[in-house]
Parts: sequence; C-alpha cells; structure tokens
Amino acid sequence: MELRNLITFRTVVSCNGFTKAAEVLGYAQSSITAQIQALEEELESPLFDRIGKRIILTEIGQRLLPYANQMIQLHDEAKLAIHPDSIPSGVLTIGSPESLAAYRLPALIHEYKQKFPQVKIILKPGVCWQMRQMVAKAELDIAFLLEPNCGGQEDIEIETIVSEPIGLVTSSDHPLAQTQAFELHDLQRETLLLTETGCSYRNYLEHAMQKQGIKPESDMEFWSIEAIKSCVYAGLGIAYLPFISVQTEVREGKLAWLQPDVVQDQVYTQVAYSKKRWMTSAVREWLVLVKKYQAIWENHSPLPS
Repeated sequence: MELRNLITFRTVVSCNGFTKAAEVLGYAQSSITAQIQALEEELESPLFDRIGKRIILTEIGQRLLPYANQMIQLHDEAKLAIHPDSIPSGVLTIGSPESLAAYRLPALIHEYKQKFPQVKIILKPGVCWQMRQMVAKAELDIAFLLEPNCGGQEDIEIETIVSEPIGLVTSSDHPLAQTQAFELHDLQRETLLLTETGCSYRNYLEHAMQKQGIKPESDMEFWSIEAIKSCVYAGLGIAYLPFISVQTEVREGKLAWLQPDVVQDQVYTQVAYSKKRWMTSAVREWLVLVKKYQAIWENHSPLPS
C-alpha cells in the first residue's frame, strides 16, 4: 500500500469528508478521490459508504484505520530517528470540548501557526471520555479535557494545566441573580439549559440534583455554548457552564454568576497524549507551547472579584 494513500485515507476520516481533506493536504479533490479509489481497488473493498453528502466508514474501513495509523506512525518515527531536530510539519489532530476550543485554544493555535506554518492543524470536537479513547487508538495526536484530575491511564499521559471554575448562569434580571441565599432546591422551579449528553460538567450538576431529589420544571439540550448563552440572556432558563465561557458577559453585567458549593466539582483543563506513540516534533512543540500558556492562565484567574 502506498503511504500517500493511507495518509489521505486517515485525513478523510479525520475531516469527515473529501473536500476538507483536500484543503488540509493541499490536493485537488479529484486527487483525493483517485487515491481512495486506488486503495479500495487494492483492498478489493469499499472504505466509505456515501449517504448523500455524508461519508461513513464501512466495516473494512474501520478495520483498516488502526493499521493505517500504525503504518503512518512508523514512517514518522523512522524520519525522526534519522532527523530528530527536524522542523515540525505534517498534520496535527487535536480534540477538544467546545468550551476549551472556543475560549482557551485560539491564542495557542495562533502562536503555534506563526511559529510552524507548515503544520496543518485539524481541531475535532468531542466529549472527554470519547477523546481519551481516540488518543489511545491514535485517532487524535492530542486531546484537551475538562474534567476532574484523575491522572493518566495505561495508554495515555494526562497532564493537568489549570483549574476551571464552573457555576450556574442566569440573566442579570433573573430573581435568583438578586438573592443572597441561593440553594440548589431553587432549581426545582426553573428551566435548565443543558450541554450535550456526556458532557462532564453537565453530569456533575445532574448528579448533585439527583442526590437531593431535585427535578427541574423542564430542561432543554443544546449543541452550542453560544446558543445556551443567548437563551440565558433572553431569560429562557439557567445554565451550568465554565466561567471562561461567560466571563465577558458577566463582567459586562449581561449575565449573573452563581456558584453553589453543593454543585461545585473541582475540574481542570488537561492535555492528553499517547504514552506508546513516538512523539513527533509537531506534538512536542505543541506541548512546549501549552506549558507557556499554563503559566499565563495560572496567573490570570478568570473568577469575578
């Protein structure tokens, strides 16, 4: 199998499409299609099912992916063994929950791209437990996590970067924003605006309410923190979010911040990467930059005064 075709195959999977993969790799889309077809002909099996504009890995494609990852990794290891101080290049695939992707990573990505413009970054959304698995399976080079500090695992290293305050958010004119004696039972009469199922901090709130037998009047689930904030501002309900995602609106007086101790779980921005894979120069330089921003974030607590 040609390594080029395997790289194209993995990039199509990471990008969830041929068009984006062509942009990332700098190929014409016809070249991407030809390389995938060549791989399918060699394996005598289709690798993707085409459903409208969507593509889904076939069973054969799912079997091939871990082997493609290993073969590409071995190629990268061989190059690094011969040229250990080479300038970072290639593709860097990073997973992150929306809250960190939107409010922690932009400055980091901007500086990294200025230093290493030849590295193509793919940022993939996800919930934390899924991204840990993806790092272990070599589907992600790096994952950012927002959850309690539970240490590393057998296959992956997890480093704690900075503590992240989490609390309840209301519109500034909501009655709870005016009270000095907020209790979790006050949520019984409220509508909760929730992040997606599987989100770590949503789990904390639901667990705390369950322990006290609290069932909100109603709830709504959203795929976007920005959508949740807009609905909170419009007075449609209360949300439980990291402070980094609402700090601008709280300081401008558009939203109010409530932090009940009974809900508060200590959660952290963390970075995860494989213990077993050879660390490419692109990954190594990314982790160096994360350490720089760790010092900046630790010295600039986002909590309101």
